[in-house]
Amino acid sequence: MKCTKFVALSAVALLAACVAVGCKKKPQNVTPLPGRGEPAPMTGETPSPPKRADAGPPLPPPDLGPKPGPVTAIPDTGVPPAPGDFSQYDEDRAKFADKTVYFDFDKSNLKSSETPKLDAVADAMKTMAVNALRVEGHCDERGTEEYNRALGERRALAIREYLVMKGMNAALIDTISFGENKPVDPGHDEAAWRKNRRGELILLVPKAK
Repeated sequence: MKCTKFVALSAVALLAACVAVGCKKKPQNVTPLPGRGEPAPMTGETPSPPKRADAGPPLPPPDLGPKPGPVTAIPDTGVPPAPGDFSQYDEDRAKFADKTVYFDFDKSNLKSSETPKLDAVADAMKTMAVNALRVEGHCDERGTEEYNRALGERRALAIREYLVMKGMNAALIDTISFGENKPVDPGHDEAAWRKNRRGELILLVPKAK
């Protein structure tokens, strides 16, 4: 009898628990939170990626300064190249053939042993006011062609600077560099190279009209 009552009471308790669970209502219209294990609600469109802030127009390239150009004057001297047109002059290469100036390897500074030649040229040119002078810079074959062309120009300009300091008119001294392209000795040893590292001086005489 007691067992029957216990079974009946257990059945009633179990029924009451089921009724209580069934009465709980699931919340309606609850928007799940993203990141909590449920996807974000769909709105019919794929979400666009976040837009980057406008950085404005592209920045110009950095200014690295002017590109190096050809040598046109001896640094710190202010001696400009000759502005004149010497196409109407004849060349007299024999006049100062013995006044060729020689340089040390990879140098453009004048040696003290060579300056007396230039002193003589400056004195001679003072007596020939209508004439002009061309200075040619040359190098030996070592080094690149571009480097030797620049070195030959520095040698020619060094000679020109010295002549200007000796009283010559800078406007009447033209310069040109041939680099390694016009050797006087085609050899490939120091004896030949010594002859080719030079500056030649050519008298320019106005053509007869």
